[in-house]
Amino acid sequence: MNKEQCYALILGASSGFGRATALALAAEGFPIIGVHLDRAAALPAVEELKRKIQSYGVRTLFFNANAADDTRRAEIIAALREEFAERPGSGVYLLLHSLAFGTLRLLVSPDRNEAITKNQLEMTLDVMANSLVYWVQDLYAEGLFLRRGRILSLTSAGSHRNLPMYGAVSAAKAALESYTRQLALELAPMEITVNSIRAGVTDTPALRKIPGNDRLIANAIMRNPNHRLTTPEDVAKIITLLARPEAQWINAHVLGADGGEDAIDITWWDAPSMP
Repeated sequence: MNKEQCYALILGASSGFGRATALALAAEGFPIIGVHLDRAAALPAVEELKRKIQSYGVRTLFFNANAADDTRRAEIIAALREEFAERPGSGVYLLLHSLAFGTLRLLVSPDRNEAITKNQLEMTLDVMANSLVYWVQDLYAEGLFLRRGRILSLTSAGSHRNLPMYGAVSAAKAALESYTRQLALELAPMEITVNSIRAGVTDTPALRKIPGNDRLIANAIMRNPNHRLTTPEDVAKIITLLARPEAQWINAHVLGADGGEDAIDITWWDAPSMP
């Protein structure tokens, strides 16, 4: 495994889980391809991220584009085709889907104008779930995946727990987990593993958009055996482990990276002090 040829393509690379993963994988020697969507005010932070990645001596390509847009995806795929043509033997070894953009509205309401619309529901599913399939389709069809590679996505306990305003996102997370299993089946001939990582409640920009996020945070801290939130760095460490050749037999699973948070429902128990 020549890491200089094993590119990590991160969708949603500029913040949260994507940013932490880009830094962690760069530190391991993987070239980084980052796709992000940021306005001008956020670009200085993106440039700082790129400088940190480049400080590890790895090749770095960033695209400021909507990863869920068909036209922009095609443009990026074309750019990657050229990149790998200039570097024979190179390709996408790891694809991370870390797109968190959806509509937080009730599915039903006495006032029909306050309920989620068809466009909003379809957009949420398309960005947070379907786009994974579209990226995999294009990368596979163009022969840009390396054999024995990794495909990872970020899910949450929202795939099986429900909150007010969270219906569309919950459905998208459930679909993402279903796609994980199906893609693992279909990509088995290339020995590409496909897994979804169920992160614990993490203080990210996406979390701050959820109504009642302060209560979500407090509840997660109580429920987690470690009495703290998950961090993007916690999840990035798990992704780094999964990128190793030794993780080849982990496939088609939803993997908890939450310190046990989702498994524990007790909120009142204080663990005894350990010597």
